[in-house]
Amino acid sequence: MQALFAYQRSDGSELAAGEKLLTQSLEKIYDLYIHQLSLIKEMHSFATKQIEDGKTKRMPTDEDLNPNLRFVENKLLLQLEQNIQLEKQISARRINWAEHSELIRRIFTAFKESEHYQEFMAIEEPTYKECRRIVYKLYEDFIVPNEHLQSIFEEKSIFWNNDLEQVSALVVRTLSDFKKDVDFGNTLPSMYKDEEEDRQFAKDLFRKTATFSGEFQKLVEEKLENWDMDRIASTDILLMKMAICEFIHIKSVPTKVTMNEYIEIAKEYSTPKSDGFINGILDKVLAELVADGKVKKIGKGLIGG
Repeated sequence: MQALFAYQRSDGSELAAGEKLLTQSLEKIYDLYIHQLSLIKEMHSFATKQIEDGKTKRMPTDEDLNPNLRFVENKLLLQLEQNIQLEKQISARRINWAEHSELIRRIFTAFKESEHYQEFMAIEEPTYKECRRIVYKLYEDFIVPNEHLQSIFEEKSIFWNNDLEQVSALVVRTLSDFKKDVDFGNTLPSMYKDEEEDRQFAKDLFRKTATFSGEFQKLVEEKLENWDMDRIASTDILLMKMAICEFIHIKSVPTKVTMNEYIEIAKEYSTPKSDGFINGILDKVLAELVADGKVKKIGKGLIGG
């Protein structure tokens, strides 16, 4: 949707350039995912270094010499440290938080002062579930909402602010999938379930929506009745065009799935009443397309469900 919106604003003169931007934005999603996991890993490294530095003080306290190791020995964090796949991804992307050491210190200090951290550190022998829960708290309550960190990500990529919510959900799912009896936790999910098929889907949806934009707009206009096209949010128009493109040209996606997906996107990105409006227009357009034999899905029952 965002790639098509940018393409339309450029007067539709560079289809190939718009397609390239789309591909780059998709790749950046996984890049942000690795950055997020590496930051959790960095917090663990910072906590470990704090303990090591405490022991080398000229006048160490009893706490410095006999530190509480529950956080640095957190099983889930140790698995992240030992995850070879994650380390390779970090290295390939040259991710390094050295220049943001002050931000790391501030985030960890705030986390260390939290009630959740204090409670965890008081547990005699934390279970794997408790180890996982405190990592969730660090990530969801102190890393994700940090505005300075969000600014850093925005500087690295124009796409990342919009991708953060989805990527955060993927990070939490990754941590949820880690297993206590596996040294490295678990394998990381790939960018695509089926890389060739998913890349082709994105390319087809972008190119065909752009190519047949006028035709799809006419289908929408015919169903507006008392609505003036100029009064409709441009996002709503674009979402309906994309949905119609899926109805006609993406043969593997059931029409019901298409309807549900675009209504949900409208709730997230458009006006408060857009989902109901889009649902009503698409219902009428789909009925006409089915009657005219223009909706041809692969697989039994895909038109309706």
